Amino acid sequence: MIQQAIPVDQTDLFALNPEIDREALAQCYARTGRVRIYGLLAQGAVELHDHLREREDWIQVIHAPDAPIELTRADRVAMGAKRYARIENGVVCRGREGFQYRYEALRVPDLDEPIDTRDLLSPLSRFLHSPAMLELIEDITARAPHRFINGQATSYGAGDFLTGHDDNAAGENRMAACVLGLTQRWRLEWGGLLLFHGQHDRTAEALVPRFNTLDLFHVPQQHSVSWVSPSAGFSRIAVTGWYSTRPA
Repeated sequence: MIQQAIPVDQTDLFALNPEIDREALAQCYARTGRVRIYGLLAQGAVELHDHLREREDWIQVIHAPDAPIELTRADRVAMGAKRYARIENGVVCRGREGFQYRYEALRVPDLDEPIDTRDLLSPLSRFLHSPAMLELIEDITARAPHRFINGQATSYGAGDFLTGHDDNAAGENRMAACVLGLTQRWRLEWGGLLLFHGQHDRTAEALVPRFNTLDLFHVPQQHSVSWVSPSAGFSRIAVTGWYSTRPA
């Protein structure tokens, strides 16, 4: 459950860091197809992190053959250990050979939805569509973004992962994926790494979860999130989504 209302005067909580080196990032993006921006937000990152850590309405999402499985925390408690173990076994088995994921998520409201004053993801959606943010994305990618789409907050705990995929989705005009990192004090050996796959999946470039970063990368591009170790002290929290181009 969302804990409390956000004062109306905090709907403009988020502000972009004015010291971002756009020229250097644009050169890196043109060369590699991806960049990590450190210190993306001048304000709002701590408040967003704390808000997401306190929420209890996270939904666990699991890829399954017929349709995704979605479970509240209460659902998992109510179904009992044996039934949930069968679901877990399916996750492990499907993860050996094909596409698979398991993590918790909260949907980022669309731009045209009314602002929910209880939910910081609602003003965040406005910020991600703001002229300042759209200009930053265009300066780095050299392409004009139209909308931020399919946004979700994600929380990866012990045993969570996301196998390799390239984010290409028919009809969605995705131009760049982004991951707003909100994870504090994370150790590399805890996993949850954003992996960019090399040719034939023989090598990978790994990025450790960090706080107040934006990973921005060209679509399509093969990537995954590595398995989170049981020794992880807390969850890997981020907000993910895509910037799309204007429909033809």
